[in-house]
Amino acid sequence: MQKKIWVLGEALIDCVAQADGSLRPLMGGSPFNLARAAALRGAQVGFINPFSTDQFGDQMRAQLSADSVRTLLPASRLPTSLAVVQIAKGQPSYGFYREGIADRDYTPEQVLRLLKAQPTGILHTGSLLLVPPENEKVLAVMQGAKALGWTISVDVNLRPKLAANLLDYVQAVKQVAALADWLKASDEDLELLGFNNPVRSDAPKIAQHFIEQGSCRVALTFGADGAWLQVDGQSASADVPVVTVVDTVGAGDTFWGNCLGDWAQRGTDRTGNNSDSAANSVADTLMQAMCAAALNCTRAGCQPPTYAEVVAAVR
Repeated sequence: MQKKIWVLGEALIDCVAQADGSLRPLMGGSPFNLARAAALRGAQVGFINPFSTDQFGDQMRAQLSADSVRTLLPASRLPTSLAVVQIAKGQPSYGFYREGIADRDYTPEQVLRLLKAQPTGILHTGSLLLVPPENEKVLAVMQGAKALGWTISVDVNLRPKLAANLLDYVQAVKQVAALADWLKASDEDLELLGFNNPVRSDAPKIAQHFIEQGSCRVALTFGADGAWLQVDGQSASADVPVVTVVDTVGAGDTFWGNCLGDWAQRGTDRTGNNSDSAANSVADTLMQAMCAAALNCTRAGCQPPTYAEVVAAVR
């Protein structure tokens, strides 16, 4: 039986700097991107955080609707959050505007009421909502959700420039990551979490740290050097597919969204067991997720591919 994926996280507008100095607005936010990617993979997806009633909020709700993602909380009268994105050699850097904005206009009690009223599924979070003091609300939701039997997914996705105190931010991320049943981290995340010069050959040793905390599925990505995935004790490693890169915005979100979308449709429980024995197909899951991320990189901004596009590209 397919499990739904509900996403708790930011939804914002990426204002991408152009060569002429203008800003091009694109819809984004790591959890927003992931929700789209998982839905385009075929999963049943809901987005929890409120959207603004401003023009950007209307556009983002319309995009989720077009991608078959449900919005779960009422709209907020607060404005949409903004990020200014500068891209150099295909790699984005970010500046964020995150105070008094719509996607933070919720309470843990609201979210937990929603979760209690539903059959358990997969609850995903990560990225900007883990920045203090917002992390306290997220931690309360994740602890409550785990007690209810939801599978917890976390994409670390650290953004150090946003934190007033980096040490507090890293500690907050570690607290939420310790609750994760399924966890994704990039090499940049791992460096900030205290793993010195992480490389793909170190992936099994690094993953053991998270497995000892309770994670049963761990994905570690290493930029151009590929990725490594472990599912219930079985692992696979893969190189990055060769494509013409426009930019890498949303590549990690697309990657993890496709992993979650795959697992959700197999029918999973919190321990990682599932009806199709996903551990036997970990290489296929990784290959398809890598292909989806590569296709996203051929497009400006985050534009996750459909599952049909992924299948065609793999073939």
